[in-house]
Amino acid sequence: QVQLVESGGGLVQAGGSLRLSCAASGSIYTINAMGWYRQAPGKQRELVAAITSGSSTNYADPVKGRFTISRDNAKKTVYLQMNSLKPEDTAVYYCNVDLTLLTMKWGNYWGQGTQVTVSS
Repeated sequence: QVQLVESGGGLVQAGGSLRLSCAASGSIYTINAMGWYRQAPGKQRELVAAITSGSSTNYADPVKGRFTISRDNAKKTVYLQMNSLKPEDTAVYYCNVDLTLLTMKWGNYWGQGTQVTVSS
């Protein structure tokens, strides 16, 4: 019923930048919160950044000042601009969307994940 398609991952040198995108489609009435998580090998998945329907944002301490989350409601898309990347940012990045379906039921969905690798 809902699909999330991520793009923008890749390999970058330390200090470089990447922009991730996650587009939602399907039987969506309204999108509430949107967020990005990451999971490094051998570690638990962790919140990176989140943005509410009112565009309030929240960031994990390690990325504050370097990453920016934003959303385009018309395109049902959330972005993560990542600057000053560090090797420790290497992980699979997942978008997460909290929404209301056309059936008026609540739903929470994950993207397929996109690999971000930062070389030193």
